[in-house]
Amino acid sequence: MDLRKIKKLIDLLEESNLAELEIKEGEEIVRLSRYPKNMAPTCTAPPSAGPAAVQAAAPVAASPAPSAPEAAASSPSKDLPPGTTVRSPMVGTFYASANPDAPPFVSVGQKVKAGDTLGIIEAMKMFNQIEAEVSGTVLAVLAESGHPVEFDEPLFVIG
Repeated sequence: MDLRKIKKLIDLLEESNLAELEIKEGEEIVRLSRYPKNMAPTCTAPPSAGPAAVQAAAPVAASPAPSAPEAAASSPSKDLPPGTTVRSPMVGTFYASANPDAPPFVSVGQKVKAGDTLGIIEAMKMFNQIEAEVSGTVLAVLAESGHPVEFDEPLFVIG
């Protein structure tokens, strides 16, 4: 496979919400992942099962995902501190860190910049980074690592 094609694939992976991408061209296979194998939170699928799902989902997941994550100013609520609420863009399992032994991406009181990774949501064996839409201080971490989250569920509050 041509080096220029590989560079374009890397750019595609960086611009999308995909955690992993595998392309087969004849007998050549290129697999790109945002996380080393030992860093993925719970990568339990056998290698033969993963590529087919990634190939089928890659073109579909790349286009709608960027519009889904919205960080909207939260309405006044008893449970949430005032600030910008980062909500779950999908149903899946939330992880606060890249693996169980690693420290969480963010904690309460930590300053973040727009684009910083706040956490990961695993959906259909794909790991999707949840990024800060605004800069500020993390006021609340509302999701618990390893637990399921629903679409539009508040995950973080940034003030």
